[in-house]
Amino acid sequence: MRRGIAATALVASIALAATACGGSDSSDDKSAGPTTITWWDTSNATNEAPTYKALAKEFEKANPTIKVKYVNVPFDQAQNKFDTAAGASGAPDVLRSEVGWTPAFAKKGYFLPLDGTAALADQAKFQPNLIEQAKYDGKTYGVPFVTDTLALVYNKALFEKAGIKEAPKTWGDLKTAAATIKKKTGVDGYWGSTQAYYAQSFLYGEGTNTVDATAKKITVNSPEAKKAFGTWQGLFSGKGLHKADTTADAYAHIQDAFVNGKVAAIIQGPWEITNFYKGSAFTDKANLGIATVPAGSTGKAGAPTGGHNLSVYAGSDKAHQEASLKFVNFMTSAKSQSTIALKNSTLPTRDDAYTAEVKADPGIAGYQGVLPAAQPRPALPEYGSLWGPLDTELPKIAGGRESVQWGQSTPEVASATVDPDF
Repeated sequence: MRRGIAATALVASIALAATACGGSDSSDDKSAGPTTITWWDTSNATNEAPTYKALAKEFEKANPTIKVKYVNVPFDQAQNKFDTAAGASGAPDVLRSEVGWTPAFAKKGYFLPLDGTAALADQAKFQPNLIEQAKYDGKTYGVPFVTDTLALVYNKALFEKAGIKEAPKTWGDLKTAAATIKKKTGVDGYWGSTQAYYAQSFLYGEGTNTVDATAKKITVNSPEAKKAFGTWQGLFSGKGLHKADTTADAYAHIQDAFVNGKVAAIIQGPWEITNFYKGSAFTDKANLGIATVPAGSTGKAGAPTGGHNLSVYAGSDKAHQEASLKFVNFMTSAKSQSTIALKNSTLPTRDDAYTAEVKADPGIAGYQGVLPAAQPRPALPEYGSLWGPLDTELPKIAGGRESVQWGQSTPEVASATVDPDF
């Protein structure tokens, strides 16, 4: 899982602190040579990092007075590592930050406001809703780097074999389609995730969320939320519906089954596009179907907006900040984003990066088409942590060990998510 779970990590190692910002390192003084900035990249070390390393080298070649110290940090450790390093004034100069981390780090003063800086010189080119995602308390603390959302991804060949001509529009349609696919092909039609991030779409489909930011109220115990989780739970049992996998390797199991044609549809994000194509079911890329997530009883469909920004550490000295701002502008340029999209099959955040060549990738084109259903996250420092207790409780419910009626069998969910300062 790559979205929204870093806040649940139990251990915050500070092993990477020594590789961080050169602001206090006299060896990086301009009189001693090029300014060296440290960049913590949180992308997949195998599939994505090589592209970012190559672009960093390209930046150095174009800017000989600046050196980039590249460090790849595992995504599920990065939030806590940066929090620890920044609190000790030893954070990297630039962080590839998940969009949900912005409010908390901005509130603590760890991120530099970027309004009016070189980093945001091309602000008008970015999709406005993604700029809003990078804001906290009226200021912008990151430049959108890559974006994503969830979609219903499906195996077109299996759907066609079952006589299903279009992607399901509602969760009820999906349930019906799964049964038909099982009957006609022998393959399960749908395999759902028990992780809280993937359950967000069910909440949006009932017109709710885990929290009402305006009312400052946790809504996970609301009638709408209970209905959403009831629908979610119902997709783990029935003909053509794969039972819940509550093991630690569930994500890998679901992904492997889908890419190899052992299940016809799952809910997934564009960070897996390159891995889809590696599976036996999608050697022909055109077999990958991508549709907006099904709608709930409100008739509306929604999926969480994810992605990453590039943010600059506020604790760096002026020379390092100026170099970092220039680096961020380069990495988020249309040319760089187009390169990243072509190499990594990720979604650009600016319209001018969606070139004809980029959109020739059916995965990118498909996910670009579902972006209108993406729902912004509330600008709350506490918001990401609300998924933690759900990540603990939802597998129990999916496995039949607890009831979806939180107030009866799992009162700790509501109490665990309430922040006294919220």
